[in-house]
Amino acid sequence: MPVDDEFRELVARIGAFHITDRAMKHAQQNVETAVGNGTVDERTRSQYLAAARRYFQGFEGEARAHLRDVDRRLEQVNQVHFNLAAERGVAVKRIEATQSVLTAVAALARDER
Repeated sequence: MPVDDEFRELVARIGAFHITDRAMKHAQQNVETAVGNGTVDERTRSQYLAAARRYFQGFEGEARAHLRDVDRRLEQVNQVHFNLAAERGVAVKRIEATQSVLTAVAALARDER
């Protein structure tokens, strides 16, 4: 069975990953040999696609879980940022209020002299 360009490109794209899983590594080596020889039959193709699906579905699940974790942590950081900005606003207003009192006290103290 001739190897179509779309399948050849997929094999090359997957081959660019650093694959550590033995089953996927074995499937990749087998299909690369078959593609190189031009001997990809329906069984080889189906087995390879099934192995790739299993392998990358696992990664997708891990990546989605990681994304949820990062999003959750970003929400926490944003909440902390919001709270600190509000606290800063309160502190600035307290400084302004106390500074105006101290300025008035200093002015009255000068007048008493």
